[in-house]
Amino acid sequence: MIDLSKYTKELSKLFSSSENILIICHINPDGDSVGAQLALYHYFKTNNKNVSLIAPNNLQEFLKWMDGADQINIFIKDRKKCRKLIDNADLILMLDFNQPNRLGEAEDLIMESKAKKVIIDHHLDPVNFADLIISDPGKCSTSELVHELVCEINGKTFMSRSYAEALYVGIITDTGNFEHGAYSSKTFRIVADLLDTGIIKEKIINLIYNNFSSDRIRLQGFALNQRMVVLPELKTAYIYLSKVDLKEYNHVKGDTEGFVNMPLSIKGINFSALFIEKDNFIKLSFRSKGQFPSNEFASLYFSGGGHLNASGGEYVDTLDNTIAYFIKVLKENFWRFENQI
Repeated sequence: MIDLSKYTKELSKLFSSSENILIICHINPDGDSVGAQLALYHYFKTNNKNVSLIAPNNLQEFLKWMDGADQINIFIKDRKKCRKLIDNADLILMLDFNQPNRLGEAEDLIMESKAKKVIIDHHLDPVNFADLIISDPGKCSTSELVHELVCEINGKTFMSRSYAEALYVGIITDTGNFEHGAYSSKTFRIVADLLDTGIIKEKIINLIYNNFSSDRIRLQGFALNQRMVVLPELKTAYIYLSKVDLKEYNHVKGDTEGFVNMPLSIKGINFSALFIEKDNFIKLSFRSKGQFPSNEFASLYFSGGGHLNASGGEYVDTLDNTIAYFIKVLKENFWRFENQI
C-alpha cells in the first residue's frame, strides 16, 4: 500500500488550479474504469468544476444506466468534439490504465496535449507518460483508490448517492463481486459507507449481472457445452469462441463478460483462459487461483499483463494456432508454475 498523503498536496493544487478538467478511461471500458470516471465526475460537479468525460470506444450496455454515463463522449463516435475537449483541457486524468496504447485512437492527441496529465491506476508496472503517476496495485480497483484520494483531498469522507453507486459498480466488477482481486478489510469498510448512502445493492447487482439477453445465456451454455476444454494434468481449462460462434448467438459487446471465471469452479482447476477470435488477432483473458501468476504468464507469452489472478493479452494468429501455442508454452513451463498452480 502506498502513502496517498504524499500525493494529496500536488493533486489538490492541480484540481484547484485547473479550469477545464478532462477524465478519460481506457479502451473497451469496464465497470471499474467507468465507475472511477463517473465518481470523479460527480465529485468535481459538486465542487462546481468544469469537467468533461471521454471513453475511447463504446460502453458496454450494462454500464449505461449509471448517473452521468450519458455525459461520456465516445471518441470513435464524435472525434471532432473529443479533439476539441482534449485541446481545451488543462488537466487530463487517465483512469484505470498505465500504458498509453490503452487510449486507443485518442493516444496521439492525449500525448501531444500540453495539459498536465495524471494517471490514477492499480495495475502493475506503469509506463511513465504523465506528470503525476498514482499507482497502487494493493487496491482492489481504481475506484477504491479514487475514493481514498477524494477523501484525502476533501479533508473528510465525501459521499453522494450517484458517487456511491459509481464506486460500488467499480469495486464489485473488478473483484467479480468479491470472488477475486486485492480486496481487503478496508475495501469492505468503504463498501459499508457506500451502502449507508442508501444505494440499493440488489438493484445494482441485477443491472450489472442479471441484465443480459436470452442470446447471451444461450451463448454461455454453448461455450460451456461445446467450447470448453479441460486439461486436468495441467490444472487448466479454457473456452474458445470463433467469430462464427459469436455471430450465431447475436453477440454484442459485453456478452462474454465473466465467461473466463466459470471453469475455475471445476474441482482441481486453478487456471482458466478464454480465447475470443477478432478480425486480425485473438483476444485472451486469464483467471487463476492462489499464487499462480496469470499476469506473468500473459506478459511473457501474450503481450499482456494485469493482476496476479486476473489478466489478459492477445496473439496475432489463427484461433487454432493460438490455442496450440497456449498449450505448448503452458506445458513447457508447467514445472515453473506447478507449485503455484
